[in-house]
Amino acid sequence: MLAWQAGVVVVRTLAFVIVRRLMGLVGLGPAPDAKDVEIAVLRHQLMVLRRQVARPRYTPTDRMVLASLAKLMSRERWAVFLVTPATLLRWHRELVCRRWTYPGGGRPGRRPLEPAIVELVLRLARENLRWGYLRIVGECRKLGVAVSATSVRTILRRHRLGPAPRRNGPTWTQFLRAQAAGILARDFLTVETVGLTRLYVLFFVEVDRRRVHLAGVTAHPTGQWVTQQVRNLLMTLQDNAGRASRWRFLIRDRDTKFTAAFDAVLAAEDIEVVKIPPRAPQANAYAERWVRTARTECLDWVLIWNRGHLHRVLTAFVAHYNTARPHRSLDLDVPAPATDASVTTLPTVGRVERVDVLGGLIHEYRRAA
Repeated sequence: MLAWQAGVVVVRTLAFVIVRRLMGLVGLGPAPDAKDVEIAVLRHQLMVLRRQVARPRYTPTDRMVLASLAKLMSRERWAVFLVTPATLLRWHRELVCRRWTYPGGGRPGRRPLEPAIVELVLRLARENLRWGYLRIVGECRKLGVAVSATSVRTILRRHRLGPAPRRNGPTWTQFLRAQAAGILARDFLTVETVGLTRLYVLFFVEVDRRRVHLAGVTAHPTGQWVTQQVRNLLMTLQDNAGRASRWRFLIRDRDTKFTAAFDAVLAAEDIEVVKIPPRAPQANAYAERWVRTARTECLDWVLIWNRGHLHRVLTAFVAHYNTARPHRSLDLDVPAPATDASVTTLPTVGRVERVDVLGGLIHEYRRAA
């Protein structure tokens, strides 16, 4: 169909030029001038473009020019455009709308909320999925921030956070982290001394905060020794504001060094022992991860002479690990932050001093007093 229409246009254009040329030769009319020939060329090129380009693209300036010129032509001649008449009329309506758009006057509206308030509302909503609008307003008021329930609803809708309790539930990471409170992981770490004596290190890891407790170091880890070490650890935790009472589970492997007496000591404190499957160290991943950290950051760089030397080295490293080493899983916090120290962000760095641990093997940094 399109090819037939193109052929008709070509025949009509050629016939028009030939007839005008013959009439000019016999004196019955003017010969076609340069303008007529140019129009014929442009019409033919337009026909070629229509055949090759399915949908031309126009800039806003092109639309304005074509819509304005369309008003100077009759609708019968609108076939010269590459668009439909409905498109031309729509472009003209858009021009009229732009003409009648004036800047708003009168009394200005409310001032928008500060970005800090918006971020606070979003943080409270995302961290507390069961909180409604009024609860968020109340928490903001406690912090000295004045915001209305309507503003809270608008902010949450703008960021596609629905009202409680129809927001998304906790992620798997949040769910598992909530279950991690009250779980201890236990394992052995082996170290070879300079004289090729194998030493065994018994340690415990708090799963929720990654805090490590060094239970003891020995060359002969018997069942009686292991039981006494766990008894000493529970007594130490009890002395530290009753921390042992909050532990509910202990994860351990099926090593024969963990006798029935070991489990009985834990059962007396209402701590249930969970045994991992045979030959499945990944089931005790938190303890295994600390073993790798202790080796790559400390033990692989130190020659251990004897049991006393290993105990001193690991005691210093565990203190650094618990109080000074940031953890990605804790949002770059330390496992055991100081309770009397408040972390503040200062506008300037100031003077920072370095503290050497283990003779400079590990560096800690703090602000100079």
